Amino acid sequence: MSETRIREEICRLGRSLFERGLTPGSSGNISVKLDDGGWLVTPTNASLGFLDPARMSRLGPDGRLVSGDAPTKEVPLHTALYQTRGAARAIVHLHSTHSVALSMLPEIDPRAALPPMTPYYLMKCGQTALLPYYRPGDPAVADAIKGLAGKYSSVLLANHGPVVSGDTLEAAVFAVEELEETAKLYLLLRGLNPRYLSPEQVKDLVKTFGLTLPEHGHDHT
Repeated sequence: MSETRIREEICRLGRSLFERGLTPGSSGNISVKLDDGGWLVTPTNASLGFLDPARMSRLGPDGRLVSGDAPTKEVPLHTALYQTRGAARAIVHLHSTHSVALSMLPEIDPRAALPPMTPYYLMKCGQTALLPYYRPGDPAVADAIKGLAGKYSSVLLANHGPVVSGDTLEAAVFAVEELEETAKLYLLLRGLNPRYLSPEQVKDLVKTFGLTLPEHGHDHT
């Protein structure tokens, strides 16, 4: 896909996320890795609903601004995910309501923020890690991401929002939407003792669809 097309795709999908209320105001950011090792990222203080393809921040392989507006303050977050998730070609970070709410609950397991509720959650997101609170743009979040050792494509930042990587921008968008819907399901069912997928059902999904979950991954010890 050409860089021009990628710029247009970021704007199209950003507007879609914004118009459906998945990231309000000027919150959220999107990045896509380019073939030359650099990447495109949404500018700081930009609404995902009103992006201009010509003003997208173009970063070189060293992470420095090459052209366009000043980039989002979350560049350290995106950089750390690209460095640790070799297959990642795009990253979407939102302030979606139900995912943020989930990140604030006391019972959430940092290694698996959501239980295995639906097959599509596992197929799109795998497991979701929960990181402690860092102020937006804090470079320390990069070390926290690196501490996950690339095992998670789906991460929740406490009191902040989800960050999801994918092998395409569309895949990352679909995954962050699935995460938001699953968080919504969890909140709807909280306290009602719902049935989750059994370990056997999870193993079947892993085998059938070739999933790599932290519990089942080849590198798990």
